Amino acid sequence: MAEEVDRPDEAEGGKAEGGAETALERAINHRMGDAIHLFLSLLSILIIAAAVLATYETLVRDFPKLLAPSDEYKVLQDIISNILLIAIAAELGLLLLFHRTSAAVEVIIFVIARKIVSPNLSSLDLLLGVAALAGLLIARFYYLPGRPK
Repeated sequence: MAEEVDRPDEAEGGKAEGGAETALERAINHRMGDAIHLFLSLLSILIIAAAVLATYETLVRDFPKLLAPSDEYKVLQDIISNILLIAIAAELGLLLLFHRTSAAVEVIIFVIARKIVSPNLSSLDLLLGVAALAGLLIARFYYLPGRPK
């Protein structure tokens, strides 16, 4: 027969504890958490500021090209691609601020949508992109908490 070994960590419900957190550890954890949150907030502000500047540039530089005698289809593709890139930046800024699962899914949705708009896309890539987009929309609608927007 095997000999039983008396372990004090198993006698208390099977959990091994490392001891109580010291005051120094609590202070370091609190300060590091605050520093990381501040860093992510600053990154978010920079990304959103870049999105605002890109919006202005798109409105001023790209939209007048639609009225010029040129390839309007190419210009429209560029405008849609820029708008989706701006949306990706805005959603990424929200993701860095609020850490919501729905914001992460929306960033991926915009990335896939921007890829689908590109003109040099094979039919297999288009099919896979549409399937991935549909899957993410279904997951967002049925499985994420809160009401979809």
